[in-house]
Amino acid sequence: MPTDRTQDRKVVNMTQFASSARFQPIKEVEAYWQAIRAGRLVPRRSDIDPRGIERALEFAFVAERIATGLGRLRIAGSHLTDLLGMEVRGMPLTAFFATNSRPVITDTLEQVFADPAMAEITLTGERGIGKPALDGRMILLPLKSDLGDISRVLGCLVTSGSVGRAPRRFEITDTRVTPLLGDARLPEPVTQDPAPRVPSGLAEAPATFDPGPRPYLRVVRREDAE
Repeated sequence: MPTDRTQDRKVVNMTQFASSARFQPIKEVEAYWQAIRAGRLVPRRSDIDPRGIERALEFAFVAERIATGLGRLRIAGSHLTDLLGMEVRGMPLTAFFATNSRPVITDTLEQVFADPAMAEITLTGERGIGKPALDGRMILLPLKSDLGDISRVLGCLVTSGSVGRAPRRFEITDTRVTPLLGDARLPEPVTQDPAPRVPSGLAEAPATFDPGPRPYLRVVRREDAE
């Protein structure tokens, strides 16, 4: 008698585990970003130590905002080079996306910089001759530059499947943007006694009231008054 193994609770679907393990670098990069964030709204670019994401380096990248919704890759892992089949440093982030998805990534990237926010993007590769099924995920995490403006992004792009013939570009199937405002832990306010007012150079010190000696009463007799 045939048995439907999908109904057997003892059967473990290893495909889900394989997929989860494949996209593990996304989680590692996000966890590292949260760690260096340390309760602040956004961490600085200079806070990043590549050793902190060593196992995810080939999928990681840093992009710089050069115009509204446009980011240029400053640093990129080897996996991104494999996807396009060329050196990608200096290229716009939109180079990884199909024409119809470029307005979406532009709007999403601008939200990451402007809100600021973190974004998680689900991707599917364009199909064609020598281009088999290829799924992907990307995360975008805002960073401050040395000047203090939010104009950098730490990202990670991971794919599942054979890369095939490059270049491989992606269509966006889902986007989740999470604003960060109000997410940072602010320090508790410290209350102090107000400092005494110090007169400015041209101001006079306030005058004080001196009550003087305590008054007394003296009885005056009629004959003394005459």
